[in-house]
Amino acid sequence: MEGGLIINKDHEFKCKPAAYTRKQVKLMNKFRMLWEQHDVWTRETINGIVFELPNLELTTARLLRNPVDFANALKQFYGNRISGRFQDLLTEHLVLAADLVNAVKVGDNEAALEIEKDWFKNAEAIACFLGRINPFWSRKEWKEMMFQHLELVKSEALFLLNGEYEANIAVYDKIEKQTLEMADEMSEGIIKQFCLC
Repeated sequence: MEGGLIINKDHEFKCKPAAYTRKQVKLMNKFRMLWEQHDVWTRETINGIVFELPNLELTTARLLRNPVDFANALKQFYGNRISGRFQDLLTEHLVLAADLVNAVKVGDNEAALEIEKDWFKNAEAIACFLGRINPFWSRKEWKEMMFQHLELVKSEALFLLNGEYEANIAVYDKIEKQTLEMADEMSEGIIKQFCLC
């Protein structure tokens, strides 16, 4: 063993699993913060749409900064092209979510169904993309996590639109927990792929 690394029988380098290093904790905190911000500003934007709040434009702009921040965090590992593609996919995810809330709010069920289909297609595209760029990220697991995320956000919006505020708050607690699991999956995959010790 040398420099905190171990070599297994297949000669693969792996980080020591006993404890997290300062660098690993910093990375984990970064992705936890980004996913938390994703949740918070999505929630604020949904509130802005539903209640026609005067800060909706500013809130939406802040939400759309989230994919840029993700791309900046990923750039050091994957470069401009790959991080830029993730930024595009995540931006599409957020725009479709807002479009869906707007369609449901005005009662355009036909448009809402089409947007929802596109939203889930985008989630699958995100899962496929992540599964391709990191051997420790499973396309299947990311698809399950992304689909669960969409179902929870959809419930969050519907509860708010229907005035079911307690249920809306309860589902947000689930969203936070589930997104932190995605954050940890993301950082742990990077730690393993790049043997970040």
